[in-house]
Amino acid sequence: MNEQLSLFDNERELTPLASRLRPESLDDFAGQEHLLGPGRLLRQLIDKDQISSMIFWGPPGVGKTTLARIIARRTKADFIDFSAVTSGIKEIKEVMSKAEKDRHAGIRTLVFVDEIHRFNKAQQDAFLPYVEKGSIILIGATTENPSFEINAALLSRCKVFVLQALTEKDLLRLLGHALSSPAGFGHLNVDITPESLQMIAGFANGDARTALNTLEMAVLNGELTPEKTIVTKASIEQCISRKSLLYDKNGEEHYNLISALHKSMRNSDPDAAVYWLSRMLEAGEDPLYVARRLVRFASEDVGMADSQALPLAVAGYQACHFLGMPECNVHLTHVVTYLSMAPKSNALYIACETCRADAQKCLAEPVPLHLRNAPTKLMKDLHYGKGYEYAHDSDDKLTTMQCMPDSLKDKTYYHPTDEGAEAQVKARLAQIRAFRGTGMDSGKK
Repeated sequence: MNEQLSLFDNERELTPLASRLRPESLDDFAGQEHLLGPGRLLRQLIDKDQISSMIFWGPPGVGKTTLARIIARRTKADFIDFSAVTSGIKEIKEVMSKAEKDRHAGIRTLVFVDEIHRFNKAQQDAFLPYVEKGSIILIGATTENPSFEINAALLSRCKVFVLQALTEKDLLRLLGHALSSPAGFGHLNVDITPESLQMIAGFANGDARTALNTLEMAVLNGELTPEKTIVTKASIEQCISRKSLLYDKNGEEHYNLISALHKSMRNSDPDAAVYWLSRMLEAGEDPLYVARRLVRFASEDVGMADSQALPLAVAGYQACHFLGMPECNVHLTHVVTYLSMAPKSNALYIACETCRADAQKCLAEPVPLHLRNAPTKLMKDLHYGKGYEYAHDSDDKLTTMQCMPDSLKDKTYYHPTDEGAEAQVKARLAQIRAFRGTGMDSGKK
């Protein structure tokens, strides 16, 4: 009997805690109340056994794979687990062929594809006819935005459910279960303070797997006594000394964070802007990428309201290039703070975008003859440059010469604001347009 217990303990120790505690029913499933609570859509579909193909989109460690297994068990379907990393088209077609035969025999097949965003277009297309015919129920799991990573044809045939990061309350409940469950550490009588559990839950950042793995590491390195296993705060601090941030430089979170930085600067909030900057840099973002975005912001959102913003942003880029991380973080903070506090004008951006639309429609508009150079006699004979008025010859350095094509002669694109230094530009432009008789607001925007 003792030998059997020893073998059991060895097997348990070799199996990760997260795997030992994987829930087998919805009642044991942690979090996702917005999907699985009473009366919620996904819960109703599962309870009524009306499951169709779907995509689970959410961060790591929130139960995407576990939920798929529970659904397969509830719907009494064969469960096939595909890995987007190791499975090719040949393997997909073999499994699909078997699923088609099983369908005719009345057997349903649930195919779970983890990291479905890693499948290429051809691999995703291989599923499509079988999803359409109902040969399989496809459940794909992804940490990336399905709109960008999954073929439109396949995505249109799947219901997307968004899984959320677990709350600290969810994680604390999960950790408590791990400490009391016979499948967890219930046999060890673990002595750990609520403060330490709170530290683990905060460190996990909504990821159940990270929370359980951290707890397991702390318990296995705890102080053993005849009566209990003691987990100290110091050991917890060692386990979480370097936090692994939720960040993928090619994924959606990358774009979410740069968007947050951009919009905080636009809203003149330097504290929020520096926070989002720090989040990106601490997660390993390329500082030159951030610097390039700041150069763009300097013209797009500050522009003529403070023309010093652009050279400062360029200088920030150069500093990042010279020094790299971590030293260049203060230079980026300098630029981000300056841009946040600078007066804001998007007049250049609007002028650029509006003019671009016209340019695309009017690509064949000829350059007026008086604006053309005439370096040869033939060109002069063809009246190139005839009627050109040299602005420096006038006292005001202004002429009434038309520089637009005839079809756009009354069009205006740049409409300066009253912000910062652009107010002076606005007054100057009003004088110029009045001199030419166009008026400040003439033409279409």
